[in-house]
Amino acid sequence: MLNPALTQRDPAARSRLLLTLIALILLWPGLSLSELDLSVLVDGSNADTMGAFLSGFWPPAHDTAFLYLLGRATLETLAIATAGMTMALALAVPCALLATRALSISALSREGRPHWWAQAVRWPVRGLLIVLRSVPEIVWALLFVRAVGLGPTAGVLAIAITYAGMLGKVYAEIFESVDPLPTRALIGAGGSRLQAFAYGVLPQATGEMLSYTVYRWECAIRASVVMGFVGAGGLGQQMDLSIRMFAGGEVASMLLTFLVLVLLADLLSQLLRRRFV
Repeated sequence: MLNPALTQRDPAARSRLLLTLIALILLWPGLSLSELDLSVLVDGSNADTMGAFLSGFWPPAHDTAFLYLLGRATLETLAIATAGMTMALALAVPCALLATRALSISALSREGRPHWWAQAVRWPVRGLLIVLRSVPEIVWALLFVRAVGLGPTAGVLAIAITYAGMLGKVYAEIFESVDPLPTRALIGAGGSRLQAFAYGVLPQATGEMLSYTVYRWECAIRASVVMGFVGAGGLGQQMDLSIRMFAGGEVASMLLTFLVLVLLADLLSQLLRRRFV
């Protein structure tokens, strides 16, 4: 016989059902405003058009001249993402140190409550990080294309600004989530804040920082491809040209290359986690 306790009704069933109904009710206006119509995918004329378009993707282009062009665009995409992330890190780490409460002497000595003037100093930095990440990188890319012209420079600057805001915010939160006891002990023993950060905060935060940084680098690769459609160089710019010329084979080769890049970034992330976490 079954245990009577197992045959009882779930006490949370009604609340879960109610939350599900509320979510569906709130979702319906959004679907209506988006004018989502899946029937257009199976409409006769649209289906034929999509079939003809997709048939041009096979076989992927693989001639020598195109592969050379593809390799150069791929290296350019990686360079844009890496250079942008490097500049973002150079800006995010100092901002995170200024924005975090993990190194606040008043917070460590007053049960997590920093002085009001310490908070007043941090809020402008937090506001700067909000401004940096609030504007999408594609918008920054459009602005920089106008300012510096077509090419990878616009993509690098767009990634640097947007991702500096993202990295700075997350780094500051990671620093505040670690155990404060080592930091408190180091500062109490007469160590400087930089020493407390290097030996008290950083060893605990390295794993999460590394994982998030590699993830953001992967996102930067995807972003650099998207920004190429507005003239910021890399695979995206070359893909835009191929689409305009209805060269489906070239587009297929670029999509496969992009898939390989994301897989390699994921493998690198797993390798670094096993090595340092």
